[in-house]
Amino acid sequence: MIFGDLSLIQITVSILLALCLDRTIGEVSRWHPLVLWGGWVVKLEKQFNGGRYWQGVFAWAVVVIPVLSILGIILWLSSSYSMAVIISSICLYFSIAWRSLREHGLAVMTSLNIALPPAQQAVARIVSRDTSQMTRVDVIRATIESMLENGADAIFAPLFWFLIAGPFGAVGYRLVNTLDAMWGYRTKQYNFFGAFAARADDVLNYLPARLTALSYSLLGNTASAFSCWRRQAPACISPNAGPVMCAGAGSLEVCLGGGASYNGRWCEKPLMGSGREDLNANDIERSISLVDRSVITWTLILVGCTVAFSAAEVMSGV
Repeated sequence: MIFGDLSLIQITVSILLALCLDRTIGEVSRWHPLVLWGGWVVKLEKQFNGGRYWQGVFAWAVVVIPVLSILGIILWLSSSYSMAVIISSICLYFSIAWRSLREHGLAVMTSLNIALPPAQQAVARIVSRDTSQMTRVDVIRATIESMLENGADAIFAPLFWFLIAGPFGAVGYRLVNTLDAMWGYRTKQYNFFGAFAARADDVLNYLPARLTALSYSLLGNTASAFSCWRRQAPACISPNAGPVMCAGAGSLEVCLGGGASYNGRWCEKPLMGSGREDLNANDIERSISLVDRSVITWTLILVGCTVAFSAAEVMSGV
């Protein structure tokens, strides 16, 4: 068994098991494979990063190809039905972060009910912008943006690539996305070295991002979501985060975006969404709910399709 060589029933069962594992156990932060792999990536970057594009391509290949090769061998050797499901479920479980995303969002929401400084510290764990001078509304806005964007990156995209290429696709996407998070910055250190990592992530996220934006649009204020997606997304720097956050903000009927400070430098960002600017902590919960409902909706659709196709096969064999 390798790549996408899984039956529809195996795919569905694997996804259900992975989602159950994620919601029950969550991330095993200290011994998570990505954490261990990330430590290796940091060490290799110090050796390879000379600020050149080709060095970034070579380093990307060195840290991605061996992992996928080993995984490919394991998948090829796992010929039994049950073993294929077990390995697939584990690979997908380590590739998604549904519970972790919810916990980080709820942590900010809880902190806001105590005081602003704890909330600033909580949101600093999920965004790269400066948080020490954020107002209450800034904290809420940043958290909602993170929930919407990471709903695509940490949940929908791994699930999408699992459907396309099985555990190989989910793990491969997760590695590419993590490298983008580590190297995909427009700074002197990473501008050329991390360019390939950023473009690879853009390519793999193109379809999942738009499916996520579609999900957000259909499960909220649909007219507002589609309008914001069409009008505002082209102005966003990111070709994938733009549609996701514009559609999500429109669906929730809130205004996101605007300026933010990164490493002491103020960066003006386009506005996203339409509606209220006076955000409150409950809007964080609404954004989490939108992500949850989107995941559950697509899962139910997959289960329904699996049951329908299985029933059709049984009937055709009668």
